[in-house]
Amino acid sequence: MNAKADAPRGVVSAEEWDAFGKPLFDDPSARALSRVGVVDVGSNSVRMVVFDGAARSPAYFYNEKVMAGLGQGLAETGMLNPLGRERALSALRRFAAVAKGMDIGPLTCVATAAVRDAGDGPAFQEQVERETGLHLHVIDGAEEARLSAQGVMLGWPDASGLICDMGGNSMELAEIGAGQVGRRETSQLGPFRLQQVKGGRKELLATIQQQIAKLAAAVGVGHERIYLVGGSWRAIARLDMERANYPLLVLHEYRMEPEALLRTLDWIEKTDLGQLRTRTGTSAARMELVPLAALVLRELIRVFQPKEIDCSSFGIREGLLFEQMPERLRERDPLIEACRYAEQMQARLPGFGKKLHNFIKPVMGEVSPGQFRLHRAACYLHDTTWRTHPDYRAEACFDNVTRANLSALTHPERVFIGLSLLHRYKNSRAGSRFEPMFALLSPAQITEAEILGRAMRFGAMFTMSDPSKAGTLELKPKKSQLVLKLTPPGVELFGEVCLSRFSSLAQSLKAEPVIEYP
Repeated sequence: MNAKADAPRGVVSAEEWDAFGKPLFDDPSARALSRVGVVDVGSNSVRMVVFDGAARSPAYFYNEKVMAGLGQGLAETGMLNPLGRERALSALRRFAAVAKGMDIGPLTCVATAAVRDAGDGPAFQEQVERETGLHLHVIDGAEEARLSAQGVMLGWPDASGLICDMGGNSMELAEIGAGQVGRRETSQLGPFRLQQVKGGRKELLATIQQQIAKLAAAVGVGHERIYLVGGSWRAIARLDMERANYPLLVLHEYRMEPEALLRTLDWIEKTDLGQLRTRTGTSAARMELVPLAALVLRELIRVFQPKEIDCSSFGIREGLLFEQMPERLRERDPLIEACRYAEQMQARLPGFGKKLHNFIKPVMGEVSPGQFRLHRAACYLHDTTWRTHPDYRAEACFDNVTRANLSALTHPERVFIGLSLLHRYKNSRAGSRFEPMFALLSPAQITEAEILGRAMRFGAMFTMSDPSKAGTLELKPKKSQLVLKLTPPGVELFGEVCLSRFSSLAQSLKAEPVIEYP
Protein backbone atom coordinates (compact mmCIF):
# COMPACT_ATOMS: atom_id res chain seq x y z
CA MET A 1 0.00 0.00 0.00
CA ASN A 2 1.11 3.56 -0.49
CA ALA A 3 -0.23 7.05 -0.12
CA LYS A 4 -1.62 7.26 -3.62
CA ALA A 5 -5.35 7.94 -3.51
CA ASP A 6 -7.85 5.59 -5.02
CA ALA A 7 -10.50 7.14 -7.23
CA PRO A 8 -13.24 8.49 -4.93
CA ARG A 9 -16.41 6.42 -4.86
CA GLY A 10 -19.58 8.45 -4.38
CA VAL A 11 -19.59 11.99 -3.05
CA VAL A 12 -17.51 12.80 0.01
CA SER A 13 -16.58 16.07 1.62
CA ALA A 14 -13.14 17.58 1.25
CA GLU A 15 -12.62 17.03 4.97
CA GLU A 16 -13.30 13.30 4.66
CA TRP A 17 -11.33 12.59 1.51
CA ASP A 18 -7.58 12.17 1.57
CA ALA A 19 -4.92 9.74 0.34
CA PHE A 20 -6.42 6.88 2.34
CA GLY A 21 -10.07 7.38 1.41
CA LYS A 22 -13.20 8.04 3.41
CA PRO A 23 -13.45 6.40 6.87
CA LEU A 24 -15.62 3.28 6.81
CA PHE A 25 -16.81 3.10 10.42
CA ASP A 26 -20.39 4.07 9.55
CA ASP A 27 -20.61 1.94 6.41
CA PRO A 28 -23.18 -0.86 6.91
CA SER A 29 -21.15 -3.39 4.91
CA ALA A 30 -18.10 -2.72 7.07
CA ARG A 31 -20.13 -2.95 10.28
CA ALA A 32 -21.46 -6.33 9.15
CA LEU A 33 -17.90 -7.65 9.36
CA SER A 34 -17.23 -6.11 12.75
CA ARG A 35 -17.60 -9.42 14.60
CA VAL A 36 -17.08 -12.68 12.70
CA GLY A 37 -16.45 -16.11 14.21
CA VAL A 38 -14.51 -18.86 12.42
CA VAL A 39 -13.45 -22.36 13.43
CA ASP A 40 -10.55 -24.27 11.90
CA VAL A 41 -10.56 -28.04 12.52
CA GLY A 42 -7.03 -29.06 11.61
CA SER A 43 -5.01 -32.24 11.97
CA ASN A 44 -3.19 -30.97 15.03
CA SER A 45 -5.32 -28.22 16.55
CA VAL A 46 -8.93 -27.08 16.69
CA ARG A 47 -9.22 -23.31 17.00
CA MET A 48 -11.99 -20.75 17.25
CA VAL A 49 -11.31 -17.09 16.48
CA VAL A 50 -13.76 -14.21 16.73
CA PHE A 51 -12.61 -11.12 14.83
CA ASP A 52 -13.75 -7.71 15.95
CA GLY A 53 -13.04 -4.05 15.28
CA ALA A 54 -11.95 -2.28 12.12
CA ALA A 55 -13.28 -4.44 9.32
CA ARG A 56 -10.10 -4.30 7.19
CA SER A 57 -7.75 -4.95 10.09
CA PRO A 58 -9.71 -6.65 12.86
CA ALA A 59 -8.53 -7.46 16.35
CA TYR A 60 -8.79 -10.91 17.87
CA PHE A 61 -11.80 -10.49 20.12
CA TYR A 62 -11.66 -14.14 21.12
CA ASN A 63 -9.06 -16.81 20.38
CA GLU A 64 -9.04 -20.35 21.81
CA LYS A 65 -7.08 -23.39 20.68
CA VAL A 66 -7.13 -27.06 21.68
CA MET A 67 -4.24 -29.28 20.56
CA ALA A 68 -6.56 -32.20 19.85
CA GLY A 69 -4.23 -34.24 17.61
CA LEU A 70 -7.18 -35.32 15.49
CA GLY A 71 -4.96 -36.53 12.66
CA GLN A 72 -2.27 -38.25 14.70
CA GLY A 73 -1.71 -41.78 13.39
CA LEU A 74 -3.95 -41.20 10.36
CA ALA A 75 -1.29 -42.32 7.87
CA GLU A 76 -1.08 -45.69 9.62
CA THR A 77 -4.73 -46.37 10.52
CA GLY A 78 -6.64 -44.40 7.90
CA MET A 79 -8.91 -43.18 10.70
CA LEU A 80 -9.11 -40.18 13.00
CA ASN A 81 -7.27 -40.53 16.28
CA PRO A 82 -9.91 -41.76 18.81
CA LEU A 83 -8.67 -39.55 21.67
CA GLY A 84 -8.21 -36.64 19.27
CA ARG A 85 -11.74 -37.13 18.03
CA GLU A 86 -13.11 -36.90 21.58
CA ARG A 87 -11.05 -33.83 22.36
CA ALA A 88 -12.03 -32.12 19.10
CA LEU A 89 -15.72 -32.84 19.64
CA SER A 90 -15.52 -31.51 23.19
CA ALA A 91 -13.84 -28.33 21.94
CA LEU A 92 -16.46 -27.85 19.24
CA ARG A 93 -19.29 -28.23 21.75
CA ARG A 94 -17.70 -25.52 23.83
CA PHE A 95 -17.09 -23.24 20.83
CA ALA A 96 -20.74 -23.50 19.80
CA ALA A 97 -21.84 -22.55 23.32
CA VAL A 98 -19.36 -19.68 23.53
CA ALA A 99 -20.53 -18.29 20.18
CA LYS A 100 -24.13 -18.49 21.34
CA GLY A 101 -23.21 -16.56 24.48
CA MET A 102 -21.55 -13.88 22.36
CA ASP A 103 -24.59 -13.69 20.07
CA ILE A 104 -22.36 -13.52 17.00
CA GLY A 105 -24.46 -15.59 14.64
CA PRO A 106 -23.40 -18.81 12.91
CA LEU A 107 -19.75 -19.80 13.01
CA THR A 108 -17.95 -20.48 9.74
CA CYS A 109 -16.27 -23.86 10.23
CA VAL A 110 -13.74 -25.57 7.98
CA ALA A 111 -12.03 -28.94 8.34
CA THR A 112 -8.82 -29.76 6.52
CA ALA A 113 -6.56 -32.77 5.87
CA ALA A 114 -7.45 -35.02 8.80
CA VAL A 115 -11.21 -35.00 8.27
CA ARG A 116 -11.03 -35.07 4.47
CA ASP A 117 -8.59 -38.03 4.39
CA ALA A 118 -9.91 -40.17 7.24
CA GLY A 119 -12.25 -43.07 6.55
CA ASP A 120 -14.47 -41.93 9.42
CA GLY A 121 -14.25 -38.26 8.42
CA PRO A 122 -17.84 -38.12 7.07
CA ALA A 123 -19.16 -39.80 10.23
CA PHE A 124 -17.29 -37.28 12.37
CA GLN A 125 -18.69 -34.44 10.29
CA GLU A 126 -22.24 -35.75 10.84
CA GLN A 127 -21.63 -36.22 14.57
CA VAL A 128 -20.37 -32.66 14.94
CA GLU A 129 -23.46 -31.23 13.24
CA ARG A 130 -25.79 -33.48 15.21
CA GLU A 131 -24.28 -32.72 18.61
CA THR A 132 -23.18 -29.09 18.22
CA GLY A 133 -25.18 -27.64 15.34
CA LEU A 134 -21.94 -26.68 13.60
CA HIS A 135 -21.57 -27.59 9.94
CA LEU A 136 -18.01 -28.50 9.00
CA HIS A 137 -17.07 -27.48 5.48
CA VAL A 138 -14.49 -30.07 4.49
CA ILE A 139 -12.17 -28.45 1.97
CA ASP A 140 -9.65 -30.02 -0.38
CA GLY A 141 -5.95 -29.16 -0.48
CA ALA A 142 -6.23 -26.63 -3.29
CA GLU A 143 -8.94 -24.72 -1.44
CA GLU A 144 -6.94 -24.88 1.76
CA ALA A 145 -3.98 -23.35 -0.09
CA ARG A 146 -6.18 -20.59 -1.54
CA LEU A 147 -7.67 -19.65 1.83
CA SER A 148 -4.25 -19.60 3.49
CA ALA A 149 -2.97 -17.35 0.73
CA GLN A 150 -5.94 -15.03 1.21
CA GLY A 151 -5.15 -14.92 4.91
CA VAL A 152 -1.65 -13.72 4.11
CA MET A 153 -3.13 -11.07 1.80
CA LEU A 154 -5.41 -9.86 4.61
CA GLY A 155 -2.42 -8.76 6.65
CA TRP A 156 0.19 -8.42 3.92
CA PRO A 157 -1.44 -6.74 0.89
CA ASP A 158 1.79 -6.47 -1.10
CA ALA A 159 2.82 -10.09 -0.52
CA SER A 160 4.53 -11.64 -3.54
CA GLY A 161 6.04 -15.08 -3.62
CA LEU A 162 5.05 -18.50 -2.35
CA ILE A 163 2.77 -19.34 0.58
CA CYS A 164 3.76 -22.51 2.47
CA ASP A 165 1.14 -23.69 4.96
CA MET A 166 2.11 -26.70 7.08
CA GLY A 167 -0.57 -28.51 9.05
CA GLY A 168 -0.41 -31.81 10.88
CA ASN A 169 -1.11 -34.09 7.89
CA SER A 170 -0.49 -31.93 4.85
CA MET A 171 1.47 -29.00 3.49
CA GLU A 172 0.11 -26.64 0.86
CA LEU A 173 1.88 -24.23 -1.48
CA ALA A 174 0.30 -21.33 -3.34
CA GLU A 175 1.66 -18.61 -5.57
CA ILE A 176 0.69 -15.08 -4.59
CA GLY A 177 1.25 -11.68 -6.20
CA ALA A 178 -0.56 -8.51 -7.23
CA GLY A 179 -3.39 -9.42 -4.87
CA GLN A 180 -4.08 -12.69 -6.68
CA VAL A 181 -3.60 -16.37 -5.86
CA GLY A 182 -1.94 -18.37 -8.62
CA ARG A 183 -0.86 -22.00 -8.88
CA ARG A 184 -1.61 -24.19 -5.86
CA GLU A 185 -0.61 -27.66 -4.78
CA THR A 186 -0.97 -29.89 -1.75
CA SER A 187 1.28 -32.62 -0.35
CA GLN A 188 1.45 -35.11 2.52
CA LEU A 189 4.35 -33.36 4.21
CA GLY A 190 2.63 -32.77 7.54
CA PRO A 191 4.64 -33.93 10.59
CA PHE A 192 2.00 -36.51 11.59
CA ARG A 193 2.41 -38.13 8.17
CA LEU A 194 6.17 -38.03 8.41
CA GLN A 195 6.08 -39.71 11.82
CA GLN A 196 4.71 -42.83 10.08
CA VAL A 197 7.45 -43.13 7.47
CA LYS A 198 9.29 -46.45 7.89
CA GLY A 199 12.98 -47.04 7.20
CA GLY A 200 14.67 -44.49 9.43
CA ARG A 201 16.21 -41.12 8.57
CA LYS A 202 17.34 -42.15 5.09
CA GLU A 203 13.82 -43.06 3.99
CA LEU A 204 12.39 -40.00 5.72
CA LEU A 205 14.71 -37.66 3.81
CA ALA A 206 13.95 -39.48 0.56
CA THR A 207 10.21 -39.01 1.14
CA ILE A 208 10.63 -35.30 1.83
CA GLN A 209 12.78 -34.84 -1.26
CA GLN A 210 10.31 -36.70 -3.47
CA GLN A 211 7.31 -34.69 -2.20
CA ILE A 212 9.04 -31.34 -2.55
CA ALA A 213 10.21 -32.19 -6.06
CA LYS A 214 6.55 -32.74 -7.01
CA LEU A 215 5.58 -29.43 -5.39
CA ALA A 216 8.33 -27.60 -7.27
CA ALA A 217 7.11 -29.08 -10.56
CA ALA A 218 3.57 -27.91 -9.79
CA VAL A 219 4.21 -24.31 -8.64
CA GLY A 220 7.65 -23.60 -10.07
CA VAL A 221 10.82 -22.34 -8.41
CA GLY A 222 12.47 -18.92 -8.45
CA HIS A 223 10.11 -17.26 -5.96
CA GLU A 224 12.03 -14.59 -4.07
CA ARG A 225 10.02 -14.97 -0.86
CA ILE A 226 8.43 -17.84 0.97
CA TYR A 227 5.72 -16.97 3.51
CA LEU A 228 5.47 -19.57 6.25
CA VAL A 229 2.00 -20.29 7.67
CA GLY A 230 1.33 -22.72 10.51
CA GLY A 231 2.22 -23.47 14.10
CA SER A 232 5.29 -25.58 13.40
CA TRP A 233 6.79 -22.83 11.26
CA ARG A 234 6.03 -20.21 13.93
CA ALA A 235 7.81 -22.39 16.50
CA ILE A 236 10.90 -22.49 14.28
CA ALA A 237 10.75 -18.72 13.73
CA ARG A 238 10.57 -18.20 17.49
CA LEU A 239 13.63 -20.42 17.90
CA ASP A 240 15.44 -18.39 15.23
CA MET A 241 14.68 -15.25 17.26
CA GLU A 242 16.06 -16.95 20.36
CA ARG A 243 19.30 -18.02 18.69
CA ALA A 244 19.84 -14.56 17.17
CA ASN A 245 18.85 -12.73 20.39
CA TYR A 246 16.35 -10.76 18.32
CA PRO A 247 14.91 -7.87 20.36
CA LEU A 248 11.30 -7.84 19.13
CA LEU A 249 9.29 -11.00 19.86
CA VAL A 250 6.54 -10.46 17.28
CA LEU A 251 6.28 -13.36 14.85
CA HIS A 252 4.14 -11.72 12.17
CA GLU A 253 6.35 -10.30 9.41
CA TYR A 254 9.50 -11.66 11.05
CA ARG A 255 11.93 -11.93 8.15
CA MET A 256 14.76 -14.45 7.90
CA GLU A 257 17.66 -14.87 5.52
CA PRO A 258 18.05 -18.47 4.28
CA GLU A 259 21.68 -18.86 5.36
CA ALA A 260 20.96 -17.66 8.90
CA LEU A 261 17.87 -19.86 9.09
CA LEU A 262 19.90 -22.91 8.05
CA ARG A 263 22.24 -22.21 10.97
CA THR A 264 19.19 -22.16 13.24
CA LEU A 265 18.07 -25.52 11.85
CA ASP A 266 21.53 -26.92 12.62
CA TRP A 267 21.24 -25.53 16.16
CA ILE A 268 17.79 -27.10 16.65
CA GLU A 269 19.10 -30.48 15.53
CA LYS A 270 21.96 -30.37 18.06
CA THR A 271 20.04 -28.94 21.04
CA ASP A 272 17.86 -30.74 23.57
CA LEU A 273 14.19 -30.10 22.81
CA GLY A 274 13.37 -29.70 26.49
CA GLN A 275 15.90 -26.90 26.74
CA LEU A 276 14.42 -25.22 23.66
CA ARG A 277 10.94 -25.50 25.14
CA THR A 278 12.05 -23.83 28.36
CA ARG A 279 13.76 -20.98 26.51
CA THR A 280 10.83 -20.18 24.20
CA GLY A 281 7.70 -21.31 26.05
CA THR A 282 6.70 -23.66 23.22
CA SER A 283 4.24 -26.42 24.12
CA ALA A 284 5.47 -30.02 24.33
CA ALA A 285 3.03 -31.11 21.60
CA ARG A 286 4.30 -28.43 19.22
CA MET A 287 7.98 -28.91 20.01
CA GLU A 288 7.70 -32.65 19.28
CA LEU A 289 6.91 -31.79 15.64
CA VAL A 290 9.64 -29.17 15.18
CA PRO A 291 12.49 -31.55 14.14
CA LEU A 292 10.37 -32.99 11.32
CA ALA A 293 9.25 -29.53 10.20
CA ALA A 294 12.92 -28.45 10.25
CA LEU A 295 13.84 -31.23 7.82
CA VAL A 296 11.10 -30.11 5.44
CA LEU A 297 12.17 -26.47 5.70
CA ARG A 298 15.78 -27.34 4.95
CA GLU A 299 14.70 -29.07 1.73
CA LEU A 300 12.38 -26.19 0.81
CA ILE A 301 15.32 -23.80 1.04
CA ARG A 302 17.55 -26.11 -1.03
CA VAL A 303 15.03 -26.59 -3.84
CA PHE A 304 13.28 -23.21 -4.05
CA GLN A 305 16.32 -21.02 -3.22
CA PRO A 306 14.34 -18.05 -1.84
CA LYS A 307 16.11 -14.80 -0.99
CA GLU A 308 13.92 -14.24 2.06
CA ILE A 309 11.69 -16.33 4.31
CA ASP A 310 8.91 -14.54 6.18
CA CYS A 311 6.72 -15.70 9.03
CA SER A 312 2.99 -15.00 8.77
CA SER A 313 0.67 -15.25 11.75
CA PHE A 314 -2.25 -15.01 9.32
CA GLY A 315 -3.55 -18.07 7.53
CA ILE A 316 -6.71 -20.00 6.80
CA ARG A 317 -8.85 -18.35 9.51
CA GLU A 318 -7.96 -14.87 8.29
CA GLY A 319 -8.53 -16.13 4.75
CA LEU A 320 -12.11 -16.99 5.67
CA LEU A 321 -12.62 -13.42 6.87
CA PHE A 322 -11.00 -12.02 3.73
CA GLU A 323 -13.41 -14.16 1.71
CA GLN A 324 -16.34 -12.20 3.16
CA MET A 325 -14.91 -8.74 2.43
CA PRO A 326 -16.17 -6.68 -0.50
CA GLU A 327 -13.43 -5.76 -2.96
CA ARG A 328 -13.40 -2.08 -1.99
CA LEU A 329 -12.67 -3.08 1.59
CA ARG A 330 -9.86 -5.44 0.55
CA GLU A 331 -8.18 -2.52 -1.24
CA ARG A 332 -7.79 -0.52 1.98
CA ASP A 333 -4.52 -0.19 3.87
CA PRO A 334 -4.81 -2.46 6.96
CA LEU A 335 -2.44 -0.32 9.03
CA ILE A 336 -4.27 2.92 8.39
CA GLU A 337 -7.69 1.36 9.00
CA ALA A 338 -6.53 -0.15 12.30
CA CYS A 339 -5.01 3.13 13.48
CA ARG A 340 -8.10 5.10 12.47
CA TYR A 341 -10.23 2.69 14.44
CA ALA A 342 -7.94 2.92 17.47
CA GLU A 343 -8.24 6.71 17.39
CA GLN A 344 -12.01 6.49 17.03
CA MET A 345 -12.32 4.22 20.05
CA GLN A 346 -9.52 5.41 22.36
CA ALA A 347 -8.44 9.01 21.68
CA ARG A 348 -9.82 12.02 23.53
CA LEU A 349 -10.47 13.90 20.28
CA PRO A 350 -11.27 11.45 17.45
CA GLY A 351 -10.45 13.04 14.11
CA PHE A 352 -7.63 15.19 15.46
CA GLY A 353 -4.90 12.85 14.16
CA LYS A 354 -5.42 13.79 10.53
CA LYS A 355 -5.44 17.50 11.39
CA LEU A 356 -2.25 17.04 13.38
CA HIS A 357 -0.58 15.30 10.45
CA ASN A 358 -1.57 18.06 8.04
CA PHE A 359 -0.15 20.64 10.46
CA ILE A 360 3.26 19.00 10.87
CA LYS A 361 3.78 17.81 7.27
CA PRO A 362 5.92 20.87 6.34
CA VAL A 363 8.35 19.95 9.12
CA MET A 364 8.93 16.46 7.70
CA GLY A 365 9.87 17.67 4.22
CA GLU A 366 9.60 15.53 1.10
CA VAL A 367 8.80 11.95 2.08
CA SER A 368 8.12 8.69 0.26
CA PRO A 369 4.63 7.16 0.22
CA GLY A 370 5.85 4.60 2.74
CA GLN A 371 7.03 7.30 5.14
CA PHE A 372 3.80 9.25 4.61
CA ARG A 373 1.65 6.34 5.81
CA LEU A 374 3.84 5.77 8.87
CA HIS A 375 3.60 9.45 9.79
CA ARG A 376 -0.18 9.36 9.37
CA ALA A 377 -0.47 6.18 11.43
CA ALA A 378 1.58 7.73 14.25
CA CYS A 379 -0.65 10.82 14.26
CA TYR A 380 -3.77 8.65 14.54
CA LEU A 381 -2.22 6.85 17.52
CA HIS A 382 -0.63 9.85 19.24
CA ASP A 383 -3.33 10.17 21.93
CA THR A 384 -4.63 6.60 22.30
CA THR A 385 -2.83 5.96 25.60
CA TRP A 386 -3.97 9.14 27.34
CA ARG A 387 -5.57 7.14 30.18
CA THR A 388 -2.16 5.76 31.17
CA HIS A 389 -0.41 7.52 34.07
CA PRO A 390 1.64 10.43 32.62
CA ASP A 391 4.89 8.92 33.92
CA TYR A 392 4.36 5.82 31.77
CA ARG A 393 2.67 7.13 28.63
CA ALA A 394 5.86 7.14 26.57
CA GLU A 395 6.54 3.49 27.41
CA ALA A 396 2.89 2.53 26.94
CA CYS A 397 2.85 4.04 23.44
CA PHE A 398 5.98 2.16 22.41
CA ASP A 399 4.78 -1.12 23.90
CA ASN A 400 1.34 -0.84 22.32
CA VAL A 401 2.65 -0.32 18.80
CA THR A 402 5.51 -2.80 18.84
CA ARG A 403 3.35 -5.58 20.29
CA ALA A 404 -0.07 -4.70 18.86
CA ASN A 405 -2.01 -6.83 16.40
CA LEU A 406 -1.14 -4.54 13.50
CA SER A 407 -0.47 -5.78 9.99
CA ALA A 408 1.09 -4.44 6.78
CA LEU A 409 3.92 -3.28 9.02
CA THR A 410 7.51 -4.49 9.04
CA HIS A 411 9.38 -4.82 12.32
CA PRO A 412 11.53 -1.71 11.69
CA GLU A 413 8.32 0.19 10.86
CA ARG A 414 6.80 -0.93 14.17
CA VAL A 415 9.82 0.37 16.02
CA PHE A 416 9.77 3.61 14.00
CA ILE A 417 6.17 4.38 14.95
CA GLY A 418 6.83 3.31 18.53
CA LEU A 419 9.87 5.57 18.82
CA SER A 420 8.02 8.54 17.32
CA LEU A 421 5.23 8.05 19.89
CA LEU A 422 7.78 7.74 22.68
CA HIS A 423 9.12 11.16 21.64
CA ARG A 424 5.58 12.49 21.45
CA TYR A 425 5.51 12.17 25.25
CA LYS A 426 9.19 12.41 26.13
CA ASN A 427 12.07 14.45 24.69
CA SER A 428 14.83 11.99 25.51
CA ARG A 429 15.09 8.27 24.77
CA ALA A 430 18.37 7.85 26.69
CA GLY A 431 18.32 4.94 29.10
CA SER A 432 15.10 3.51 27.67
CA ARG A 433 14.56 -0.20 28.24
CA PHE A 434 13.60 -0.35 24.57
CA GLU A 435 17.07 0.61 23.35
CA PRO A 436 17.88 -2.88 21.93
CA MET A 437 14.97 -2.46 19.51
CA PHE A 438 16.29 0.86 18.22
CA ALA A 439 19.04 -1.17 16.53
CA LEU A 440 16.43 -2.23 13.93
CA LEU A 441 16.48 1.37 12.65
CA SER A 442 19.18 3.29 10.82
CA PRO A 443 20.53 6.50 12.39
CA ALA A 444 18.55 8.50 9.82
CA GLN A 445 15.32 6.69 10.75
CA ILE A 446 15.94 7.30 14.45
CA THR A 447 16.38 11.02 13.75
CA GLU A 448 13.23 11.08 11.61
CA ALA A 449 11.22 9.36 14.37
CA GLU A 450 12.49 11.88 16.93
CA ILE A 451 11.53 14.83 14.72
CA LEU A 452 8.09 13.34 14.06
CA GLY A 453 7.57 12.72 17.77
CA ARG A 454 8.58 16.22 18.80
CA ALA A 455 6.40 17.69 16.05
CA MET A 456 3.41 15.72 17.39
CA ARG A 457 4.34 16.77 20.94
CA PHE A 458 4.15 20.43 19.98
CA GLY A 459 1.14 20.24 17.66
CA ALA A 460 -0.95 18.12 20.04
CA MET A 461 -0.88 20.73 22.80
CA PHE A 462 -0.83 23.90 20.62
CA THR A 463 -4.60 23.74 20.24
CA MET A 464 -7.42 21.33 21.04
CA SER A 465 -9.29 21.87 17.77
CA ASP A 466 -7.37 22.39 14.51
CA PRO A 467 -3.69 23.46 14.70
CA SER A 468 -3.82 25.01 11.23
CA LYS A 469 -6.33 27.58 12.49
CA ALA A 470 -3.83 28.71 15.11
CA GLY A 471 -0.77 28.83 12.88
CA THR A 472 1.30 27.23 10.16
CA LEU A 473 4.76 25.69 10.17
CA GLU A 474 7.44 26.27 7.55
CA LEU A 475 10.90 24.76 7.45
CA LYS A 476 13.52 26.90 5.69
CA PRO A 477 16.56 24.61 5.26
CA LYS A 478 18.74 27.22 3.54
CA LYS A 479 18.33 29.61 6.45
CA SER A 480 18.25 26.79 9.01
CA GLN A 481 15.01 28.18 10.37
CA LEU A 482 11.77 26.65 11.60
CA VAL A 483 9.09 29.31 11.26
CA LEU A 484 5.76 29.35 13.09
CA LYS A 485 3.34 31.85 11.58
CA LEU A 486 0.68 32.56 14.19
CA THR A 487 -2.89 33.57 13.39
CA PRO A 488 -4.74 36.00 15.70
CA PRO A 489 -6.36 33.09 17.62
CA GLY A 490 -2.97 31.41 17.76
CA VAL A 491 -1.36 34.30 19.62
CA GLU A 492 -3.42 33.57 22.72
CA LEU A 493 -2.78 29.83 22.44
CA PHE A 494 1.01 30.16 22.15
CA GLY A 495 1.99 30.03 25.81
CA GLU A 496 5.16 29.21 27.71
CA VAL A 497 4.90 25.42 27.33
CA CYS A 498 4.18 25.80 23.60
CA LEU A 499 7.33 27.87 23.21
CA SER A 500 9.37 25.22 25.01
CA ARG A 501 8.07 22.41 22.81
CA PHE A 502 8.42 24.45 19.63
CA SER A 503 12.05 25.21 20.54
CA SER A 504 12.66 21.52 21.23
CA LEU A 505 11.32 20.65 17.77
CA ALA A 506 13.56 23.26 16.15
CA GLN A 507 16.54 21.86 18.04
CA SER A 508 15.92 18.36 16.67
CA LEU A 509 15.93 19.91 13.18
CA LYS A 510 19.12 21.85 13.96
CA ALA A 511 17.17 24.98 13.06
CA GLU A 512 16.58 28.37 14.65
CA PRO A 513 13.04 28.75 16.05
CA VAL A 514 11.34 31.80 14.50
CA ILE A 515 7.89 33.06 15.50
CA GLU A 516 5.98 35.43 13.22
CA TYR A 517 3.06 37.30 14.74
CA PRO A 518 0.09 38.64 12.73
